[in-house]
Amino acid sequence: MKTNVLALVISLWATFSLQAQTNERYIEVTGTSEIEIVPDKIHYLIEIREYFEEEFDGKSKPEEYRTKVPLSEIEQGLRDALTQAGISPNAVRTQEIGDYWRQQGQDFLVSKSFDITLTDFNQINEIVRRIDTKSIHTMRIGELENKDMPAYHQKGKIEALKAAQQKAAYLVEALGKKLGNVIRIVEESSNTAFPFAQSNVLSSDAASFDSFRTIKKNYSMLVRFKIID
Repeated sequence: MKTNVLALVISLWATFSLQAQTNERYIEVTGTSEIEIVPDKIHYLIEIREYFEEEFDGKSKPEEYRTKVPLSEIEQGLRDALTQAGISPNAVRTQEIGDYWRQQGQDFLVSKSFDITLTDFNQINEIVRRIDTKSIHTMRIGELENKDMPAYHQKGKIEALKAAQQKAAYLVEALGKKLGNVIRIVEESSNTAFPFAQSNVLSSDAASFDSFRTIKKNYSMLVRFKIID
């Protein structure tokens, strides 16, 4: 009997608690922020591919392609150009090696990709000025990094929280109420805008990279506040 009474009391208490939570007045808003971060490390990706000398003589037909330029020769030319551009050999990392079918020559040609770590966008201009473009399949800016990224993340989240508080405050005040304490905070997924891939980037104009010289991070926080009369 005592067990049944205790169960009934617990049940009534749970129901009352649920009603109290349901009747609680609150406002829930999303605050956002965006931070632009100047990178201190730039990954520049270059893919080289074997080719036939006859492809560029302006007169040979695909079936006449015979003189293949080997990958080892192309790679050495690229590394020499990088050295001339002031890039340390330690900054050059092989990313992947593969082969592909070249329909014109009816032959397998080998390709190789490199991840080149730079500290300045102007270094890209120096690279482009010196490389032999006949063997270049793609060149593009890859990941941008900054050693202080955790601090920027913290700043972005705080700014998003402040934005949520400001939004909730003016909405509640428009109804003649006051903003109360925070009930809950939900961190929504953040987005990063990275540069888009560029195929055969041959321009040496630094201005061509202006639109993606920074890392753009977007933050979003869903926040619930009490409403006070």
